[in-house]
Amino acid sequence: MDLTIHATFLPHDDPEAALAFYRDALGFEVRKDVGQGTMRWITVGPAGQPGTSILLAPPAADPGITDDERRTITEMMAKGTYGWILLATPDLDATFEKVQAADAEVVQEPTEQPYGIRDCAFRDPAGNLIRIQELR
Repeated sequence: MDLTIHATFLPHDDPEAALAFYRDALGFEVRKDVGQGTMRWITVGPAGQPGTSILLAPPAADPGITDDERRTITEMMAKGTYGWILLATPDLDATFEKVQAADAEVVQEPTEQPYGIRDCAFRDPAGNLIRIQELR
């Protein structure tokens, strides 16, 4: 088999804040931005990697979700336990400084982990955990 990861999904509850974080703080390209108001689907991805994307999507848009499930998703997003992603960079310190300078919520400063990696963590405006690992 020849498989690649094409896209992953993260929820957002404020498209403008999500766009500012992923475009301005992380430096991702905006590939698509469809919809209007809070019902926007924004596709972003790292420059030079057109085959890999993150779709920032409104979680309440799925018609198969019940009202109770929407409330649960909203509660989990508020606690930062609903969505997360692991990114990687060869220069963790420079990346950390750039994202921190954009007023992102710092969860963990660059740290050498006991399991052999060095990483840091932020929350995006929707509460999603963004871990950034240093490539060695």
